[in-house]
Amino acid sequence: MIVKGETLHDAWKGTVQMRILGIDPGYAIVGFGVVDYAGSDFLTRGYGAITTQAGMCFATRLVSIYDDLSTLFRQYQPNCIAIERLYFTSNQKTVIDVSQARGVIVLCAEQHDIPLYEYTPLQVKQAVVGYGKAEKMQVMDMTKRILKLSQIPKPDDAADALALAICHGHCATGVQLQEQTIGTGDTV
Repeated sequence: MIVKGETLHDAWKGTVQMRILGIDPGYAIVGFGVVDYAGSDFLTRGYGAITTQAGMCFATRLVSIYDDLSTLFRQYQPNCIAIERLYFTSNQKTVIDVSQARGVIVLCAEQHDIPLYEYTPLQVKQAVVGYGKAEKMQVMDMTKRILKLSQIPKPDDAADALALAICHGHCATGVQLQEQTIGTGDTV
């Protein structure tokens, strides 16, 4: 089920160079955020979460994520996807389940022919806040400020996805504009 946080269609004078879909992977909640990027300006197009119900067969949850992502791809038509590179230090069950959901996200992007770029949490913090060891609340607040939103996006997964989109705009634009090829799954 797609739960939208907000869809924004403000007038924008900039020429869109790139529409970026940021994705915060998970299996219960997949955060998403869509921004247009031109020069150094961002315009938020929408954000929210794909949710699956606890107790649902895990394979069915993965199918639901795939189907809902396909819907988002058709609705927003992103030029690229920015996704978090997974990093876990504990709970092995969570690592495996989130990794499976992330695999479905990567498959969906590949089947829709949308380039996918990975960023570590450190890269996202550096790109959004300017400090790789920033606290989560600092990243969320800067995301709100950069995107000129009235409040920090909810759920937190959507705010994380928007931060990923900002990171990609800041990190990859020069590479993409120079038309250099970065393979799907490469870390920029």
